[in-house]
Amino acid sequence: MDTIIFRYRSRQLSLSDIKDIKDTINQYYAKGRTHISQQLCKKWGWLQPNGKLKEYAARDLLLRLEENSFIKLPPRIKQNNNLKRKSFGQIPLFLNQDICGLTGDFSEPTIKRVCPKDRYLWDYLIHHYHYLKLPALVGEHVKHIVFINNQVVACLAWSSAAWKIKFRDQFIGWDELTKRKNLYRIANNSRFLILPWVQVKHLASKVLALSLKRLSRDWQNVHGHHVYLAETFVDTARFKGTCYKAANWLYVGHTKGSAKKGNAYHYHGQPKAIYLYPLHHHFRRLLNDDQG
Repeated sequence: MDTIIFRYRSRQLSLSDIKDIKDTINQYYAKGRTHISQQLCKKWGWLQPNGKLKEYAARDLLLRLEENSFIKLPPRIKQNNNLKRKSFGQIPLFLNQDICGLTGDFSEPTIKRVCPKDRYLWDYLIHHYHYLKLPALVGEHVKHIVFINNQVVACLAWSSAAWKIKFRDQFIGWDELTKRKNLYRIANNSRFLILPWVQVKHLASKVLALSLKRLSRDWQNVHGHHVYLAETFVDTARFKGTCYKAANWLYVGHTKGSAKKGNAYHYHGQPKAIYLYPLHHHFRRLLNDDQG
């Protein structure tokens, strides 16, 4: 049996896997990185539940392997879109008009799933006004943008679940094998932003509730399957998690205070509070389904 030399999420790569990747790169070198990642997905049968190739994950894997000097990728054919994120134009003036009051003073917030044509606005707002800046959303994800009277008030991102969360896994009743099969049924609230000029009492919990109400449906429309549980991690050195508590999320414990960097976990000494929100009455049964 080949020695495991690299781990990426739940996938363990051996020397023969690395050789297979190198052979694929050599074969399709002239066609570029995107084509290489597509061919790798086809070779490995690396598919999303909706049957589409896991291209984002494959590209991220290739980049991480290159960073660790296992492979050498061809030069980029196109400029990395991430570079554009650092040179946003000026925000339109209509976006930063003060909105103050109570939720009852305004019409019901409207939530829209972010499509490609809306991405620039969402990216701009998160880049400029969220303390963590833009997330690297690899794999399945859904973005929401929230309006009151056609005025943008909030942005959210839901992405693939974290892999190793002890108290979440205990709460669900997962063993390792069942988790591997069903982790894709959980969505992680990786970004939540109420814009700084919006001061509306109880708006955050209201927005969370409305976003959760449509989350599984949006996930089904985009990725071809439902999600049954939402998770988030609150940095309690910065925040109290008040809006999650008000929106009836369940606190289940704290993380260990470590994060995955490359192929290993590194202790950073900042444990975060773990909050979960069931999206289905029978979420435990569905998340423990042997069929995945």
